[in-house]
Amino acid sequence: MQYIKKIKLINFKKFKNFEATFKKNINTIIGDNEAGKSSILQAIELVASGSRIKVETAGIESILNADAVTEFLAGERSYKNLPEIHVEVHLNDEKDPDLHGKNNTDKISASGLHMICQPNEDLAGEIDKLLKEDKENFPFEYYTVKFITFSGEAYSGYRRLLRCLTIDSSAINSEHANTEYIKTVYQSFVDDADRISLNNAYRKRKSQFTKENLNHINNELKNYEIAVRSDTKHNLETDITLLQENIPIDKRGKGKQCFIKTEFALMRNNEKNPIHTLLLEEPENHLSHTNMKRLISKISESHKNQIIIATHSSLIATRLDLRNALLINSSCEQPITLSDLSPSTAKFFIKAPDNNILEFVLSQRVLLVEGNAEYILMNALYQNSSGKSLEEANIHVISVGGISFKRYMELAKKLKIKTAVIRDNDKDYQTNCVDNYTDYVSKNIQVFSDKNNDNYTFEVCLYKNNKNICEDLFAGKKAALQFMLDNKSESALRLLDQHSNDLKVPEYIREAFAWISE
Repeated sequence: MQYIKKIKLINFKKFKNFEATFKKNINTIIGDNEAGKSSILQAIELVASGSRIKVETAGIESILNADAVTEFLAGERSYKNLPEIHVEVHLNDEKDPDLHGKNNTDKISASGLHMICQPNEDLAGEIDKLLKEDKENFPFEYYTVKFITFSGEAYSGYRRLLRCLTIDSSAINSEHANTEYIKTVYQSFVDDADRISLNNAYRKRKSQFTKENLNHINNELKNYEIAVRSDTKHNLETDITLLQENIPIDKRGKGKQCFIKTEFALMRNNEKNPIHTLLLEEPENHLSHTNMKRLISKISESHKNQIIIATHSSLIATRLDLRNALLINSSCEQPITLSDLSPSTAKFFIKAPDNNILEFVLSQRVLLVEGNAEYILMNALYQNSSGKSLEEANIHVISVGGISFKRYMELAKKLKIKTAVIRDNDKDYQTNCVDNYTDYVSKNIQVFSDKNNDNYTFEVCLYKNNKNICEDLFAGKKAALQFMLDNKSESALRLLDQHSNDLKVPEYIREAFAWISE
């Protein structure tokens, strides 16, 4: 089965020079907004299509890297210095002579497909003239598109060397998107000879219908004739649809459409014309939690297609194994992989209840706390300590539970996320807070806890630093401290509601704040 080993992007959208490797089966691309997840899928789709029309529809001005345009306009403005777009898809088939060669930017011997957008060489003179006349005018309209294999052979959409199918849940109700999806599925199921024969038969039937069924009407029209359209824009492949239980899929709800399309694509593995790579754009959109879990099960059970998923969902990222993840963010040119994540940590996130993994991996500085009470009060304590909010300081707080600290710390070490762990000493500071994390602490990961074993938990430390407030607020049948220990979340909420600006910060938390803010 053909699959993508690597993609390389030069001057494509946000990427000036980007490379990412993919696995044979499941791959997840995780990133924040504007990180480039959709751009990677679009690049794969364009190079696989071999379609100049698709590139022209997208627009050279929208896919050419904006920084490359700005740098060109600020520098020596001539034809020879104009930036080019390169999208290279490296494939696993090393034996196909039509694919194998050195026509790639690295000039290495490999198999693959190459899309090049460059200024038209035949119009070099006109381009130079335009650049001299108008310093702000970039010649987007003078660019041409070509598709070649690494062997140097040209290819087009009529010869699909890499069959991709894109399911974009954001466009799930678009008539064009539905038509393109069904057309791609049809083309993957029916070989070229049958497609030509069926198109011809369908056109003949349309012509026959005009002659036999509309003839009596046309006899009355004299100089005019009513006919059924039978050109290339109105052929079999534009008229067919896909039914489930006799209902066209475009008549289903958005969530159901997404599920049906993905499920149908996953089960498609025709040996003659298989779908090689399935591209899923944020499949979590429009799906209920239950249906998303069902979809994940379908994906994880599939071994027939290469699947590349762009997602914002922690559930999808973790259930499909973080070791299959490609992590990108808006400030990083190159992706980070977790392929060497320990099996136990990968399994933990697969099996654990829904977690905050995406919040964590997309952050630069994180406070990991042990429970709800700490989470509720952490922003108020930080404001009292620093004079600004955690959001203003670009610090994220995540409540992970004590047994999960090491899992997140392993991720932090690999991703170089500055992480402060704030935890209870549970009456043994040395064992629980020092010895326990010897293999995990580093320059960017530190553990903070009260060193006095008598101050064994957050509520004790908070009470001792704010005794008068706590006694006044929680006075009643039970001692104030005991009430706080028995009602941790409720106590934190009442303190936040009535005394958020008055709370004194325990020293170990103040130290954590100072360190994470450095």
